[in-house]
Amino acid sequence: MRASRASCGLIGEPREPRAGRRLTVTMAEELEGNGVHFMDYDTLRFEMTDGVAEITLHRPEVYNALNLTMVRELYDAVRRCDDNSAVRAVLLTGAGKAFCAGGDLKSFEEHRSDIAAHVKDVTMWYHGAISRMARMRAPVIAAMNGVAAGGGMGLAMACDLALAAESARFTLAFTQAGLTPDSSTSYYLPRLVGLRRALDLALTNRVLSAAEAEAWGLVTYVVPDGELMARARELARRLAQGAAGALGGAKRLLRDGWNETLETQMARESERIAEAASGPEGHEGISAFVEKRAPHFHQ
Repeated sequence: MRASRASCGLIGEPREPRAGRRLTVTMAEELEGNGVHFMDYDTLRFEMTDGVAEITLHRPEVYNALNLTMVRELYDAVRRCDDNSAVRAVLLTGAGKAFCAGGDLKSFEEHRSDIAAHVKDVTMWYHGAISRMARMRAPVIAAMNGVAAGGGMGLAMACDLALAAESARFTLAFTQAGLTPDSSTSYYLPRLVGLRRALDLALTNRVLSAAEAEAWGLVTYVVPDGELMARARELARRLAQGAAGALGGAKRLLRDGWNETLETQMARESERIAEAASGPEGHEGISAFVEKRAPHFHQ
């Protein structure tokens, strides 16, 4: 399964997001008190309920291929989640039959005269969104409802947890179009599956089933197609009810630990756990354990 003219990279047509056209009442009520300036999106759907921000890539007619408008809007949505303490979990999915088929390669031809500048512009916004996802406190969950190809596969790998429908498929596809990987693929892929398997995927563009992706460590859970969103939302709600500071601290420690020595990482662990224990979440969690009751982190 592959989108027409949209199977890898991160390419699209420039179009600025439009401000203030449409927002759900729920999102406005929950976020307005936190000083968030609202924006509506042309290529995304963004809703928030009970601390969970749900972002849906919404270009189903091209399998949610990434154009410049979408990556700019995705950066804006991710930044708003990162900046707002009311967002305690983020759920990312795609509309229609695909999660994300990668970049809209049609614009390569449309920007042939300035293609290098165009690609750098698009990757700047997309990579910025991925970086904010990795650094934000809230856990980010991918719910992959169909194909994840090229930059779409990179986006899924950048999420903290990944659920995939049984029908989902995964392929890099960059070199098939004469391109090299982007969207954090060269960073996350060898760390998740090992260098040998990463080279196999990058050089042969083989397609992995959801079961294979789970076995290789690219996917956290595989679920029946009809249960995907319910399971993903349940997981997001459970995380949103947890200790936000502790979840964010654990996420940062594990991500940063890739590049640190043992002693440096253990020193950071000591600092983090001491900070957590002395804060309100730590007080509540320890008291709840001693009193043999469920903790209440959001009262």
